[in-house]
Amino acid sequence: MANSRGQMLLKAAGQGAVAGLAGVAAMTAGEKLEQAVTGRSNSYVPARTLLSLLGRRPAPDAQPPVWNHAMHWGTGAVLGALRGVWSVTGIRGPVANTGFTAVRLATDQTLENATGIGAPPVTWPAEEQVVDILHKAVYAWVTGLVSDAWIGPDLESRQGTTSH
Repeated sequence: MANSRGQMLLKAAGQGAVAGLAGVAAMTAGEKLEQAVTGRSNSYVPARTLLSLLGRRPAPDAQPPVWNHAMHWGTGAVLGALRGVWSVTGIRGPVANTGFTAVRLATDQTLENATGIGAPPVTWPAEEQVVDILHKAVYAWVTGLVSDAWIGPDLESRQGTTSH
């Protein structure tokens, strides 16, 4: 018996979550390498954002590493699930990976700014903007490459190829 569309989407989301964890691992390795070269310290904005989302009020200088990892890996897995759905529905390759970079950046910034923990990136020093974009691009591209390699475009449709 063939899998239903819903089952295939759910399976792709699960596989995408695993691909997202691979993307986080690559991003983390890149961050640690970059920090060793630049001397930049860890950011705990992700931890404070997660705590705020959970109704807590973290101190502006709080540095809880477990919460940082939970947000870092959790966001990567959740967004990876989305990328898995993209793969199975035919939203794949370099254009998808580039768009997915924007999704990752937008998700982080939306959560950080909605909670009042972050500041809009345009207020950051230019070099910090570049570093953030590069790290999120590593995440998005690795997640996309793993997802596309693992998940076939089995639900790709040719309906709606015009605007009418």
